Amino acid sequence: MGGDLAPSVIVDGAVAAARHLDVRLLLVGQPMEVERALAEHPGWRSLGLQVVEATEVVGMSESPARALRRKPGASIRVAVDLVADGKAAAVFSAGSTGATVLAAHKAFGMIRGVDRPAIITTIPTRKRPAVLLDAGANAECRPQHLLQFAVMGSIYASLALGVERPKVGLLSSGEEEAKGNDLTREAHQLLKVAPVNFIGNVEARDVYSGVADVIVCDGFTGNVVLKVSEGLVETVEVLLGEELKGTFSSQVGSLLSRRAFRRFSRRVDYSEYGGAPLVGTAGIAVVGHGRSSVKAVRNAIAAAYQFAETDFMRRVEQQMDAVATVS
Repeated sequence: MGGDLAPSVIVDGAVAAARHLDVRLLLVGQPMEVERALAEHPGWRSLGLQVVEATEVVGMSESPARALRRKPGASIRVAVDLVADGKAAAVFSAGSTGATVLAAHKAFGMIRGVDRPAIITTIPTRKRPAVLLDAGANAECRPQHLLQFAVMGSIYASLALGVERPKVGLLSSGEEEAKGNDLTREAHQLLKVAPVNFIGNVEARDVYSGVADVIVCDGFTGNVVLKVSEGLVETVEVLLGEELKGTFSSQVGSLLSRRAFRRFSRRVDYSEYGGAPLVGTAGIAVVGHGRSSVKAVRNAIAAAYQFAETDFMRRVEQQMDAVATVS
C-alpha cells in the first residue's frame, strides 16, 4: 500500500517479478484495493501471489512513530511481522521510509555488534556502481555508527557489486583528515585502524567520480546528497533534450544521439537499482522510492531476493566482532 501510485504500480511490479523470478510473493494490504489491481493481470493466481490482509495504512505525511503506535494493523507492521515470524524471507516497501525503518527495527532487532540500521543505496559513478550509506535512516550519528556503516557497506559492495576489496571513503568537506566537523574527524580516526580498505575523506564533488566504492556519511547528509542528485539528473535530461531540439542541425544530432541519450538515462536511473536495503537489522528489508515505477518495484524485489540468498548478516556479525575493540 506504500508509494505515490500504490497499490497499482506495486502490484504491477510484483506481477512482473513473479513472472521472471523464482519467488512467491505476499502482497500485504487492503484486499479489495489489491485485488482490484490484480484483476488487471489475468492469470495472476497461477504466479504464486497471495494477498495478506492489513486493515490500516501509514500515510506519507504521518509521523512514523505515532502512526505505528496508533495503527497496529498497518500494512508495514503486518509485512515485517511475516518476516520476523519466518513466513517470508524479506520485506519490500515503497511507503514511508521512517515507518519502514522503525517497524523493521522493532520486529527484527539488530545484528550483533550494530547499534543503528542504515539505508544503503547504489549510485552510478564514472567507473562502476558504488554504494552510499546512510541514505536516510539516521539524521544524527556518532563516530562508531559511521565505523559500523563502513563495515556493512564494504560487505555489501563485495556481495552485491562483486568488488573484491572495496575502497571506503568518508564524506567530508575536505580531503585532509583535519577537515569536517567533530563527527567526521572522530570517525576518520576510527576508520584509519578499522579492518576496511579506508582511503580517507571524500569531498562531495568526488561522490560520483568512482574514487570510492563505499561512501559513508550520516543519514541527513546522505539523503540530501541523493535528493540533490535526483534533481540534477532530471534537470540535465530536460536541458539536454531542449538543446538537441533547438535547431535543425541539432535536430539531426538529436536523432543520431538518441541511443547515447537512452544509455545515459539508463546509467543514472534509480529504477535500474530498484530499492535500497536497510542494513544492520536482523531481518531483510528493502526500501523503495515513493515514486517507484513498475521496473523499480520489480528490481527491488530482485534485490531483496538476492539479499536473502547471501550470508550477509552472518558476515556482518563476524566483521563487527573484529572491530568491537575499535569503537
